[in-house]
Amino acid sequence: MKLQSVIRAIYPASCVACDQPTAAENGLCGPCWRDTRFITGTACDLCGAPLMGDDAGGAVLHCDDCMTLARPWARGRAALVYDGIGRRMVLGLKHGDRTDLAVPAARWMTQAASGLFDDDALVVPVPVHWSRLLARRYNQANLLSTLVARRLGLEHLPDALVRPRPAPKMVQTGRSARFAALDRAIQPHPRRGVAMAGRCVLIVDDVMTTGATLAAAADAALRVGAQQVHVLTLARAVKDD
Repeated sequence: MKLQSVIRAIYPASCVACDQPTAAENGLCGPCWRDTRFITGTACDLCGAPLMGDDAGGAVLHCDDCMTLARPWARGRAALVYDGIGRRMVLGLKHGDRTDLAVPAARWMTQAASGLFDDDALVVPVPVHWSRLLARRYNQANLLSTLVARRLGLEHLPDALVRPRPAPKMVQTGRSARFAALDRAIQPHPRRGVAMAGRCVLIVDDVMTTGATLAAAADAALRVGAQQVHVLTLARAVKDD
């Protein structure tokens, strides 16, 4: 009997969301799959938020937020809506030591990213401050970007961007205050950041809410000479219907 079969017999595959038995590793059971809001069909070309209506025949569509905010990146995609199981997965990955969730997450993200990048794209995670990394022991964006780059066969540069100061706590602040607080909060690495010059850069994070963090990361990449920036997240927060 192969080792993998022995391991499967002792530790059966289970749903990453509810721990119920599943047919395959790193997947969702039937009920959780049905309850997970995957973003498919018509979506905002800048942030990946789902949009009402059918495919517009290749037309570039933007959500309300992206029509009112200047996004420094060119295109963006997300795999899940940030609610229900999508929210639980993001929080489990970010705060619950559920690093195993990065495996299915990266698979869904690469599916969502179809057509978003070119063959020479450089994959870069949103950075965290060293104090946050020390407390959490890992950067969830780096876990995702590592697996995304591997699945897409793209170059990965985990330290192209740095965060010189800790991220401010802005749980109840407005959108404008969040953008102001994060302005220039992310910088290109003093030495390795130059690798983004002249490249298409794919910036990866776990979730997009206002987009302030991704804007700070994209601005940093553009300042060092990135040719173009795209963004990819596991989840996108959307307004209630």
